[in-house]
Amino acid sequence: MSDPASVPVAVAPDVRSAREALEAVATEPGVAKPDPILVVDGVRRSFGGLLAVDVSHLEIQRHVITALIGPNGAGKTTLFNLLTGFDRPDAGAWMFDGRRLAGVPAHRVARLGMVRTFQLTKALARLTVLDNMLLAAAGQRGEHLLGAFVRRRWQEQERDNKRRALELLVDFGLDAKRDDPAGTLSGGQRKLLEMARALMVEPQLVMLDEPMAGVNPALVEALLDHVRRVRDSGRSVVFVEHDMDVVMSISDWIICMAEGRLIAEGPPEAVAADPAVIDAYLGSRHGERGG
Repeated sequence: MSDPASVPVAVAPDVRSAREALEAVATEPGVAKPDPILVVDGVRRSFGGLLAVDVSHLEIQRHVITALIGPNGAGKTTLFNLLTGFDRPDAGAWMFDGRRLAGVPAHRVARLGMVRTFQLTKALARLTVLDNMLLAAAGQRGEHLLGAFVRRRWQEQERDNKRRALELLVDFGLDAKRDDPAGTLSGGQRKLLEMARALMVEPQLVMLDEPMAGVNPALVEALLDHVRRVRDSGRSVVFVEHDMDVVMSISDWIICMAEGRLIAEGPPEAVAADPAVIDAYLGSRHGERGG
């Protein structure tokens, strides 16, 4: 049986157009995009006296894979937490697909079409893999008091949710594990489950926080294929990653942070050669200053 991830997915026309449009975009921090799905303005977050995030302006292009890179402590995960409602900023606002999200709680952000995964996977270990998938389905009628009494309505929806969950498990190569407790999965399989579960929400934007961290090298390529398939199906992807080989191989656009601020962005080749990015990772200037 062939690996589902190896089966090519037709690239949506909007995806090709979005990638081509980036070719005309300037390589500078905070640059405007032709068709942004996410626009961030003046977002700041401090912890005690430490300014963790200070993003004046950021735009994420629709229908592409954007990598968010930077050294440890650059503020990448904190920015993810702020934008997805898991933390509150000290200042700032952001728009997702034309809708203001500042102050919107995490569960509503997900329902509006922006979902995220975590560095440490959040699978419910004692529930089966299939049940983990079904929990993510949006708008379940049986959860409401009145809807619970109309058996026909919620049973039909439940069948649809199960069909979609099984399709995704097949797509991610986890269908054989459907009845196993999620806690029995390997680290890489849990990453696959979390990505598949995020797609149960039918999101427009998927935000992946270090999806390759702790993954067996044998599964890394499968995960990369799934990230590409998410984009090629017409969705937008933003991911945090430290492995520069992964970043260079999969990204359409790269944004680099350091000390909470944007210091560079552009296509992979331009960012890899940017002196500010090299300095942030190698710390050459700090070495010259003796600290």
